[in-house]
Amino acid sequence: MSVSNSNRVAMPEQSPEVRSRNFLEVPLGYTPEMAQAEAARCIQCKKPKCVDGCPVGVQIPEFLKLICEGDFAAAAQKVKETNALPAVCGRVCPQETQCEILCILGKKSEPVAIGRCERFVADYEREQKLAVLPKKLPSNGKKVAVVGAGPAGLTVAGDLILLGYDVTIFEAFHKPGGVLMYGIPEFRLPKIIVEDEIEGLVKLGVKVELNQVIGQTITVDELLTEDGFSAVFIGVGAGLPMFLGLPGEDLNGIYSANEYLTRANLMKAYLFPEKDTPIARGKNVCVIGGGNVAMDAARTALRLGAENVKIVYRRSRAELPARLEEIHHAEEEGIEFFFLTNPKEYFGSEQGKVRGMICDRMELGEPDASGRRRPVKIPDSEFELATDCVIVAAGGFANPLLTKNTPGLELNKWGNIVADEKGRTSRPNVWAGGDIVTGSATVILAMGAGRLAAQDIHRELSGT
Repeated sequence: MSVSNSNRVAMPEQSPEVRSRNFLEVPLGYTPEMAQAEAARCIQCKKPKCVDGCPVGVQIPEFLKLICEGDFAAAAQKVKETNALPAVCGRVCPQETQCEILCILGKKSEPVAIGRCERFVADYEREQKLAVLPKKLPSNGKKVAVVGAGPAGLTVAGDLILLGYDVTIFEAFHKPGGVLMYGIPEFRLPKIIVEDEIEGLVKLGVKVELNQVIGQTITVDELLTEDGFSAVFIGVGAGLPMFLGLPGEDLNGIYSANEYLTRANLMKAYLFPEKDTPIARGKNVCVIGGGNVAMDAARTALRLGAENVKIVYRRSRAELPARLEEIHHAEEEGIEFFFLTNPKEYFGSEQGKVRGMICDRMELGEPDASGRRRPVKIPDSEFELATDCVIVAAGGFANPLLTKNTPGLELNKWGNIVADEKGRTSRPNVWAGGDIVTGSATVILAMGAGRLAAQDIHRELSGT
């Protein structure tokens, strides 16, 4: 197949006018011909830097070559050698800042659309029912407990089950998946895909116990001493809501993004009253923050019937931490951006319902600890923004339910677990990874941490 290396194959997607009022997935995926054309752009570098940029080490040129040859099932298997959740990562990984940014083609044109190709092969395998369970080593008689069924925990479970361990995941919610289920909306990551990838782990023998709040129903110490587990991996994320402490924050209609998205995604509030979870459907919605969670919340509010949705961000567009694709989709759908705007107070009606925010206009000063220029208030710039629903997407804290009931577990000043690069904590036989260690980050970084921890757990328990 003769293909120009410069022309990236566009992925078809729903039009903004249609998708902004439904919860169906926005990008529609490549056809086989599109995937082959895009994969053929790869020049098969002898020392592929793209692989170095992947936190789980997917052999990218190898799976792209298999796509070119039309062996899509083999391409999917090649990805799954190191990535237990390829259909998820193909959709939500920030490839543009990891593998694709290192693609040599990007120096003169556009890099290979690695994420889109990964999504294609994973979807093809699932839709054609071609999945083959990988081979497992014989049982070694050792049990490992995984706390949290999010990306880090699922990766640890998937790696260790293949090495002969008896793996049990303990999940606090009524469905496994962590942020993949409660945080990322249906239109960006259909839940049937998450469920399918988790079902693959269950078929391998991973046991999943739901509604288990470790630290409350069972402690880490009990898992190690009474329940016979040789190791515990903690991957509980950073899902404790973060508010800004502003006056008026107790008014009705002010949500944390965590609650808002959990209601909409995990509990299907967008199907109310068919599903029995209600959610505020504001007409004039303000979302505070500029990350992927803010984009998800804003685009969800639009689909729930909002007439106007504003993203309020205290820095400029250049500092937005969200993926470029998510920003682009939000803008296409008509979401407004109020940059260099910082809310400082909410005001409401006599009935206690939020009616608006008082904000300051900002300008950028010197860089702060994050490396981004610090926003500084412009004197006498105060103004009001009308709103009947506010969603605060300013990050999340580590939930202390587990950590406060695990003696000897070292935490940092934010309440996150202190762990080394292998995931080892201050407690013997206890590892941790993902957002509970790093604070809010990406799915693939959590998976990378899970992979390193699984390797170290195996070294420790096997004596190799």
